[in-house]
Amino acid sequence: MVAAFNMKQSLLTLVLVGIIAAGALPSYIEAQNCGCATDQCCSRWGYCGTGDDYCGTGCQEGPCYSSPPTNDVSVADIVTPEFFNGILDEADASCAGKNFFTRAAFLEALNSFNEFGRIGSVDDSKREIAAFFAHVTHETGHFCYIEEIDGPSKDYCDETNTEYPCNPDKGYYGRGPIQLSWNFNYGPAGKSIGFDGLNSPETVANDPIISFKTALWYWTNFVHSVIDQGFGATIRAINGNLECDGANPTTVQKRVDYYTEYCNQLGVDPGNNLTC
Repeated sequence: MVAAFNMKQSLLTLVLVGIIAAGALPSYIEAQNCGCATDQCCSRWGYCGTGDDYCGTGCQEGPCYSSPPTNDVSVADIVTPEFFNGILDEADASCAGKNFFTRAAFLEALNSFNEFGRIGSVDDSKREIAAFFAHVTHETGHFCYIEEIDGPSKDYCDETNTEYPCNPDKGYYGRGPIQLSWNFNYGPAGKSIGFDGLNSPETVANDPIISFKTALWYWTNFVHSVIDQGFGATIRAINGNLECDGANPTTVQKRVDYYTEYCNQLGVDPGNNLTC
């Protein structure tokens, strides 16, 4: 599941501390839909400011830092029907995701994320694609599960997050290819993608294109920037607090095994720093 709670809470805390230190001036921060001054950026969280936390990854508007130019790689040519269905075919016929997750839905969702798998060299692109599908394979059991097992029984509501308050009648447990979790992820993901993440989180389990978009949204905002540090860094970005630093070495190794398998299929060296 996407449970990197501590990491994202730390980012939010950093932002809020900065706001308090600045005297909580109205011109410095505005909640959702920013409306920032012309020299400020609207961050991924919907706040106005300057610097990496605002103008870097996930910047929505304003003088956002420029992204590296995309290469000429066609992700569709790498994620062939054989590659995608090779994962899907491992799922039992009775799996809920068997007829939900499709290559067509992935490619449709990909249209909204132009940088995915298209930064750096061709080998860099292949490694990012292999890493993404390694995590998807692990999170969904080869596209078997649309929702987290026993998810409804778990509480993924961070009540301290007033920017994206929980709907008491909804559950923010893992859904989709990377098992999007927590209200503070459903809220901004929905805002960015175009669905009501807080009041209709079940959309991620009902609409396959939205489902893939949430996975690509999370990847773009929290994983893509560390891909050059090795596959281990992507594990830490997705579920590090539950798996890394000896917390669950068996699960880490499963992710690594999928990654190296897909790198072999795509004909690319997996690189260094595979574990976390």
